[in-house]
Amino acid sequence: MKREHFSGDPIPTKVRPYQRAAVIGAGAWGTALAATFARAGVDTRLWGRDRAVVDAINTASVNTHYLPDIPLPCTLVATDDLTEALKGAEVALIVVPSRSLRGVARQVAAQAPAGMTVAVCAKGIEAETGLLMAQVAREELGDRAIGCVSGPTFAAETALGHPTAATVAFPFDYADRLNPQQSPAVRLALSLTTESFRAYVSDDLVGVEIGGAVKNVIAIACGMMTGAGFAENTRAALITRGLDEMKALAETLGGRRETVTGLSGIGDLSLTCSSTTSRNMALGQQLGQGLARKACFEGRPVVVEGEVNARSVTDLARRLGVSMPICETVRAILHDGADLGVAFADLWARPLEAEPRGMDVAFDHPASDQEIATLAERIS
Repeated sequence: MKREHFSGDPIPTKVRPYQRAAVIGAGAWGTALAATFARAGVDTRLWGRDRAVVDAINTASVNTHYLPDIPLPCTLVATDDLTEALKGAEVALIVVPSRSLRGVARQVAAQAPAGMTVAVCAKGIEAETGLLMAQVAREELGDRAIGCVSGPTFAAETALGHPTAATVAFPFDYADRLNPQQSPAVRLALSLTTESFRAYVSDDLVGVEIGGAVKNVIAIACGMMTGAGFAENTRAALITRGLDEMKALAETLGGRRETVTGLSGIGDLSLTCSSTTSRNMALGQQLGQGLARKACFEGRPVVVEGEVNARSVTDLARRLGVSMPICETVRAILHDGADLGVAFADLWARPLEAEPRGMDVAFDHPASDQEIATLAERIS
């Protein structure tokens, strides 16, 4: 079938994809990305610690623990040997929880081939340092091309081949501007692109990473209010004002507001805030229904990135003087012992303000203390 270009599409240029890739982390998202590489024709090694998971991928082409019943490409090879995974790799994706990134990046640095490109697929801000994930990786991996892959992506849907789009972000130096088709971002985007997975390119690494970190916290807020019995009006307000918090933090750190209106910002935010497939949304919903934290997820020790990042995001925002009231509310409930109903009622009773920040208008909320207390009871 002849492929047609839409009017106004950029003129395609010749790009050389990566030939050999390593994916570090055999969880659901790591496995889905490795499958995407393999379907794109890239020689791919997937590294995981769990020998049973590795064996199942190699013998039955399925990740029985994280993506059961989803067939994987037979060309995908898994290993529990990091040296073997990285051998000859031109590019590596590090797909581990944010709190594990530094340690794993340090292991990769000790064994990675010279000149290997690295993309981080963890979303968050390191608690101890306030660094974004790519900055953490750079501290451990040194002078390499380091970027990220982020966007509105549920692992199972990606692995099943549902049409999916994501952003590949790397800083662009002078040489990349002159010859963008040979930049790490463009080469990785092409290497991940299949008939169903569409990768976009960005040079705003900060903006893309802030979107991924903050959206998880906002999703917990949406889940809390959904669990408390509220519906679309409330969720739309939280998503929209949460997006504004995301823009403010990104811009303060040197990112672009327009990046936050793309796939890695509003795209990922709207997905994560709209489905309990997201652990962040699911945690919030259970808390909103009155479950204690230790009882959520039927008592299983589930890692929820937004729970960790509620503290690290607001710590960073406080240091920079950025107002993030929704994220602060989530932090107060998760980490400071605040009552969920009171905290959200107080959020809604904050002074009223103009939506464009440039107007610099604020005035007291007219509701009485009793009316706010009534709202708190409804939420609780």
